[in-house]
Amino acid sequence: MHNPGLWRDIMFTTLIDTDSLQRELENPDWLICDCRYDLMNNTAGENAFHDSHIPGAVYLDLHDDLSGPPVTNQGRHPLPTDEAMQALFRRLGITPATQVVVYDNANGSFAARLWWMLRHMQHERVAVLDGGWQAWLAEVRPVSDAVILPAPSTTAFSARSGDVVAIDQVLEHASLVDSRDGARYRGEMEPIDKAAGHIPGASNRFWKDNLDDSGHFKSSERLRAEFNALLDQSCSSETVFYCGSGVTACHNLLAAYHAGLEEPKLYAGSWSEWSAMPGRPVATGNE
Repeated sequence: MHNPGLWRDIMFTTLIDTDSLQRELENPDWLICDCRYDLMNNTAGENAFHDSHIPGAVYLDLHDDLSGPPVTNQGRHPLPTDEAMQALFRRLGITPATQVVVYDNANGSFAARLWWMLRHMQHERVAVLDGGWQAWLAEVRPVSDAVILPAPSTTAFSARSGDVVAIDQVLEHASLVDSRDGARYRGEMEPIDKAAGHIPGASNRFWKDNLDDSGHFKSSERLRAEFNALLDQSCSSETVFYCGSGVTACHNLLAAYHAGLEEPKLYAGSWSEWSAMPGRPVATGNE
């Protein structure tokens, strides 16, 4: 028999399934964040949100909310400052008791950015909806077009030290992982950034390799085996992940943590910063 008191003691810190989320739609201590976005049409996500979303969800924009002016790095989607993240989370009404659930329509690639930002600011009660918007629709779960603004909170957030690796610190780490697809990693193509290839010494794990054929995350056991093989003898907490602009690398960080490994570090400037800086070395092929 379901025990409501016991259920409400559960904390989701990596992924959450659709059944668990639907059970808590009326829970005032839960906040649902819609992070749908289209890199080719920057208004598409918000327009889709206003058409239909998970009941009670608030919309957060990759460009306006999950990125900031180029203070912390010079990449394509710079991290907001710690002060900006604190202001955002206060505006959203997040307190230490708030269970945050994040979803998108892109296999968690944008949602993972907010997951990482909240953890960076020491809020652990945050999980990405496994399967995302597509799974929610496919299972014919409730949707709404009502926009609800949460009451602001006065909670103070502070950053965890060592989460973010700056460009001059990248090569100090023995283990480096590129989260882009293999063709971009090898330098066979580069549709966006100033140079093709990868940071010397980096191995490659495309973030979509965290997913099964249905668009859900692989089991924690399978992910653990794959990350252990990738990292070999390297310590996950001292491994640095990057991607094109510091967004999809967070997907790999989420998957590694869900696999039971210590959370790796993020080079937020990523390839968009590295490749734009004169004199930075570039490697190609399957190094």
